[in-house]
Amino acid sequence: MLLRRLARPLFASWFVTEGLDVVRHPAAHTADARGALTTLRSRLPENVRQGPAGEALGYEISDRQLTTIVQAHGVALAGAGILLAVGKAPRTAALALAALTAPLILVNLPLKRVKGEDPALRRARRDRFVRALAFTGGALIAGVDLEGRPGITWRVQKARSEHAAAKASD
Repeated sequence: MLLRRLARPLFASWFVTEGLDVVRHPAAHTADARGALTTLRSRLPENVRQGPAGEALGYEISDRQLTTIVQAHGVALAGAGILLAVGKAPRTAALALAALTAPLILVNLPLKRVKGEDPALRRARRDRFVRALAFTGGALIAGVDLEGRPGITWRVQKARSEHAAAKASD
């Protein structure tokens, strides 16, 4: 359908530009990821943050490692977006985009109101959070779109019923 051929590239454009921006300018994205990791670590119970003998788990991701992880995520985001835009494995690409957008939701989760926090930064964070939620939902919808063709479940049920009908007529 013509609408899908136009809508998929338009929808995928955000993922591609976001992924390329992460690859080209990873510093801000790495800082956001570092903040999310710090917040996550602080919210973990004490017994999870420590090893079995009570010692602190000392493994810390370096800035270089985190930058590499963030850039790899950007490459995957842009790659899946390109696949969706050109129509190559669109359902798989859309579901991959939904999974790849989940970390963006976590990084931009609204935090408790901090005294003295800049309202413009809080608003920008909320906007990124809502945008990531919306694009995740859109990717899920694109991922389950069967393009008017029957899905595997329907095909299996139809084959079973035809097989049962053929057995009954014998």
